[in-house]
Amino acid sequence: MIPGNSYGEHECHQVTDLLSKVGSKWTVKVITLLSDGPMRFSEIKRRSGGISQKMLTATLRDLEMDGFVTRTVTPSIPPRVDYELTALGRDLQGPVHLLGKWAVENSASMREARQRYLSDND
Repeated sequence: MIPGNSYGEHECHQVTDLLSKVGSKWTVKVITLLSDGPMRFSEIKRRSGGISQKMLTATLRDLEMDGFVTRTVTPSIPPRVDYELTALGRDLQGPVHLLGKWAVENSASMREARQRYLSDND
């Protein structure tokens, strides 16, 4: 168990696993975009600002595999594919938002700490 919290080793592994999956730049971006409602692949790609098709495909596949996103194919020519947050994905929005808010509020302090560290350890 880690001093100061109630997480045992098993729980720490669960938290680490989740953070490694949802803490990536593109996962956070996709979850944030899908908070506006269902979107087609091309719209997610356009609105994400620079993600490659390969990375977006992998990110959406991982989110679907972990139960955060659903993929709906509508038969047409070409087929229409829509992505939408599941209940689990919508539940994740709150913590992602709070972590993002914390990052914005503390980024200056982190930059200052890095600068101090680098100047003290040159």
